[in-house]
Amino acid sequence: MPISPSPHTLHDTLKLDEPGLVRALQAGDEQVFAAVMDWYSGSLLRLALSFVPSRAVAEEVVQETWMGVFEGIHRFEGRSSFKTWLFRILTNRAKTRGIRESRYEPFGLSASSGEIDEGLSLEDSLFITEGSRTGHWKDPPNAWEPDTPERALLSKECRAAIETAIESLPATQRQVMTLRDIEGVSSEEICNILGISETNQRVLLHRARTKVRRELHPYVQGDNT
Repeated sequence: MPISPSPHTLHDTLKLDEPGLVRALQAGDEQVFAAVMDWYSGSLLRLALSFVPSRAVAEEVVQETWMGVFEGIHRFEGRSSFKTWLFRILTNRAKTRGIRESRYEPFGLSASSGEIDEGLSLEDSLFITEGSRTGHWKDPPNAWEPDTPERALLSKECRAAIETAIESLPATQRQVMTLRDIEGVSSEEICNILGISETNQRVLLHRARTKVRRELHPYVQGDNT
């Protein structure tokens, strides 16, 4: 098993460019492998939680993913980024476990999938829906006073509200939002990882952001009394 990385090992690993990182992994460098595990395991766990019903199962999926990386790194040819390849392995294993746990629902935008929003979108009243500024607030939220104890507490409550809102999203929306807005994965890479079309990805992300903004609105406006 790979040994645990020291902070120095992790720091040095993160300075490697991707070809250097892949070469080190393919050469069996245990310290680099351990550092990569340390760096990506949290991200993999967040994504796995959107496919399976419990944290315990998600952690098993992450371990299975690392075994897949260990066994398959010699076949990695660089046709995608290492991160995309890694998330793709996780997604494949998570889908399999999700089906086994009878919790995974296939991608889709039909009414039966629960992906269709009902009623007026928050976007229609609070956000710009056309042009280059699509998605921006029409009227920016009130500025927060940064250093008051009240605002510090509210910030924690706001973060908790965001996490809760994301966790309550339909699975496909949560997966897309986790990858795009939390992990910073590009739209093209998301389509590759999840096996969906660009249109599907865009619609799912729009709906996810709308729902999370709806939950966030009282906090950014300062009226969550």
